[in-house]
Amino acid sequence: MTHFTHWGVMNRRAAGLLATAVITTTLTALTALTAGTASAVTAAPTAGARMNTSTSDPFYRYDGSKPLSSYKPGDVLKKRTLDYHVVGIPTPVKAIQMLYRSTDAQGRPSANVTTVVRSHHSDGSKAVSYQSFYDSLDPEHGPSRAIAGDVSLGGLLPAFEAVVMAPLLAKGYDLVIPDTEGQTAEFAAGPAYGTNTLDSIRASIRIEETGLHSGTEFGLFGYSGGSIATNWAVALAPEYAPDVNRQLVGFAEGGLLVAPAHNLKYVDGAAVWNGVVPMAVVGIARAYDIDIEPYLSEKGRKVFKELEHGSIIDALGHYPGMTWKELVKPGYEDPNSIPAFTEAVNKVNLGQAATPTVPGFIGQGNAGVLEGTFNKVPGIGTGDGVMVAGDVRALARQYCATGNGSIKYEQYNLLSHVSSMPYWTPRAMAWLDDRFAGETAPSSCGRIPAGNSLEPERPAVAD
Repeated sequence: MTHFTHWGVMNRRAAGLLATAVITTTLTALTALTAGTASAVTAAPTAGARMNTSTSDPFYRYDGSKPLSSYKPGDVLKKRTLDYHVVGIPTPVKAIQMLYRSTDAQGRPSANVTTVVRSHHSDGSKAVSYQSFYDSLDPEHGPSRAIAGDVSLGGLLPAFEAVVMAPLLAKGYDLVIPDTEGQTAEFAAGPAYGTNTLDSIRASIRIEETGLHSGTEFGLFGYSGGSIATNWAVALAPEYAPDVNRQLVGFAEGGLLVAPAHNLKYVDGAAVWNGVVPMAVVGIARAYDIDIEPYLSEKGRKVFKELEHGSIIDALGHYPGMTWKELVKPGYEDPNSIPAFTEAVNKVNLGQAATPTVPGFIGQGNAGVLEGTFNKVPGIGTGDGVMVAGDVRALARQYCATGNGSIKYEQYNLLSHVSSMPYWTPRAMAWLDDRFAGETAPSSCGRIPAGNSLEPERPAVAD
């Protein structure tokens, strides 16, 4: 107990100091981001541009003598304690980082990194697993790298998110912050996000330094890319990690990706968000070992090369009006005519995954026109600019219909993807507070409007 008491004294003012440091160093950038997505991103440098060049950290490599497969998911392979950095500036807050064993999208052993930050109010009884929306195809952009002090354009988003994490620390929650996309940055490959998140929680309770243990209650919290990890984690937990599932009090998520094949059609030709299409295809192809190049046009090869190691900052607003048809050779205008693509997108369709057994709060914007997405594809409809509202409604209704009556769903018809987050965040925190307090979870079941079909995609014959 002496070690943890000393830790608490060291961090007596840490959460407040972190909040001050974060707000001071990120206010300008955060204001630009929330004021308007298009104006904020169109000035971003080309893919791969970095504010600083950093070498790969050997901490991230498993170099043990035993096969990785000999470890159990969640086993800690390395650990270190360092200062929590914001945009490369060290703060008084200490962070514990762990390299741990997990499982990739194809079920193979993998190694990943997570970070634990202890609240100065902590007694180890409650923690929030915070899933970042760092959205990148470069592993150097993961939140653990930013926390360790690396500075890059693609790694700035975790710095912005520290504004959200500081209040959670102040509330007394310890934070577990996984690199959800893994060590090869498999953007949009949901199942791997889920296993990385669950094994991160396992790792966090397996070393003494974190103060977390098998009796710690966990809530899951994530927006946008973070919601992918959050939802896949709770969907996979009952079978993949029943030990973790027993420790969960609930999940809060917003701006959710459900059926990526629908999103591809929704943002096709959009002014800002269409750049996520090649990003998602690269990430999913990377996760499932798919060679997409034979299907690409000359322009497609150029765009995919530009984004191969890019982040969301490199994609948004850089390809206004670009369509899928421009990216592929004649005959593949329907992406379902690529068999490997169809198979992969069905694997990452949350509508085909299991129903979570813990309460959930889901928020979803529906004013995508504010961010330059005007499409209203039959059977898909509208969304927040990148995420499809009808898909999210359908998933929430599906959970209600398959045994989870503790689902609260909110749709923000006047808010877009970016503008929904500041509205959703305090509501999600309050909802999680109530779950930790043991209050009965509210339900929207029976009142959620109808959504889209989440049935698997069917292969199409190439012309």
